[in-house]
Amino acid sequence: MTRIIRSLDEISDRYDAVFCDLWGCLHNGVRPFPAAVEALTTFRARGGAVMLLTNAPRPAKFVGEQLDRMGVPRAVYDGIVSSGDAAQDAMFAGAIGQKVWHLGPSKDDGFFEEVPAAWAGRAMIERVDFDEAEGIVCTGPFDEVNEVPEDYRARFLAAKTRGLPMLCANPDVVVDMGDKRIYCAGALAALYEEMGGKTLYFGKPHPPIYDLARRRLTELREVDDSRILAIGDGINTDVAGAMGEGIDVLFITGGLAAEQFGPDQENPDPDLLAGWLGARQQDPQYTVGKLR
Repeated sequence: MTRIIRSLDEISDRYDAVFCDLWGCLHNGVRPFPAAVEALTTFRARGGAVMLLTNAPRPAKFVGEQLDRMGVPRAVYDGIVSSGDAAQDAMFAGAIGQKVWHLGPSKDDGFFEEVPAAWAGRAMIERVDFDEAEGIVCTGPFDEVNEVPEDYRARFLAAKTRGLPMLCANPDVVVDMGDKRIYCAGALAALYEEMGGKTLYFGKPHPPIYDLARRRLTELREVDDSRILAIGDGINTDVAGAMGEGIDVLFITGGLAAEQFGPDQENPDPDLLAGWLGARQQDPQYTVGKLR
């Protein structure tokens, strides 16, 4: 049964490294959460390593620049691993062909322009119009503020008929940007899969992003899985992914599912929490209302 704690400090001596989610844990898409910034900074100051593990569909470089603009101090983390990093490896390896159609906003163009060092000098991926594509790279809706997955049903039917595989660079279904909930690439990929299309996923909860995070962590220090703590608010991504990898989890109830655990987001109702987790057959080691 999950243990409700008051702060990361209660359990931090059990862990040498943290894999921390971003949206809903460290920030809300607009500004960072001061208590979360302090908690991670303190963990690092005591000798722990913090890897930010995010389903952002952009390479880590661009995620870092976004955090800078948002005002997240560099002292919060040692490194960033994104689903964009893991998905890039698959794209440059030719998982969906050489000619791809990009479904996503222009802010994700760096996915194609920032070539990983491991792929420098290799055959480039060519972005083409839909009618010329051998595969689809999905980083989200074109207009993530106003569009919903159903807006793409007709295009997906044409893609499925042609047998185009889709690479989903962000398995998240929704995120909260400030007070507005928006759809992510995962929602589009789920619809395409439901319609019979072939979809490849590379972020949480799927193994490639955890393998990459471990490799990046090893560049800093050797840490056994038993000494890594994953932190996240996504039950089907952060929690399911970490538990599938044998990594302990701190579930943040005050994120995506905040309304499920009572009126006080800082203090989840134990009975509501137990029932909600039981219905989803998930049992994270720890729970806290907000990362602090």
